[in-house]
Order: sequence, then structure tokens, then C-alpha cells
Amino acid sequence: MKSTDFVADSLRRAVDAALADDWDLAHQIAQDSSHPLANWLHAVLHKIEGDAWNSRYWYSRTDKKFEDFDDHRAELMAIAVELSKLNRQAPTTPL
Repeated sequence: MKSTDFVADSLRRAVDAALADDWDLAHQIAQDSSHPLANWLHAVLHKIEGDAWNSRYWYSRTDKKFEDFDDHRAELMAIAVELSKLNRQAPTTPL
């Protein structure tokens, strides 16, 4: 089990990388995590790449839908907001 802080920090780095258009780094971090927010991030990255089928697969592993956001930057910011809430949750979560 990884600490919530570790998960949040890793996924924040991935969101920051995606916002800086470093999708390879963001994808590498997202695919190494089983956290629900990583799945959402993974979905967004495939949406950005234009891979709708793969994106929809990753969305199916979340409570979000492909159609929920038109702007990937706004969606990445929504993920960042959710990450900020992790520190208020349980001390450990699976990475």
C-alpha cells in the first residue's frame, strides 16, 4: 500500500505534465497506478491523443463519462481538484 500523499503527489505530477503537454510522462505515471483518479487521467490522455475507443475503456473504470468535458484542460483541472481532496481521506490507498 502506498500512502495517500504519495499517490496524490505522483498523480499531481502527471496532471502537471499533461498540462505542460508532456503526455508521455503523464501516461507513464497514470498507467502505473490503479487509483480511480489515475484511471480518469488515463482516459483523458487517450482522449487528447484522439484514441476514443481506449479513452472510453478507461472512462468505464471511473464514474465519469467521455462526454462530460469538451475541454481537456478543464478536465485536467477537475482531476487536480479531486487530488487536493485525497489528503483528507484514509491514510493509505492502493497505487
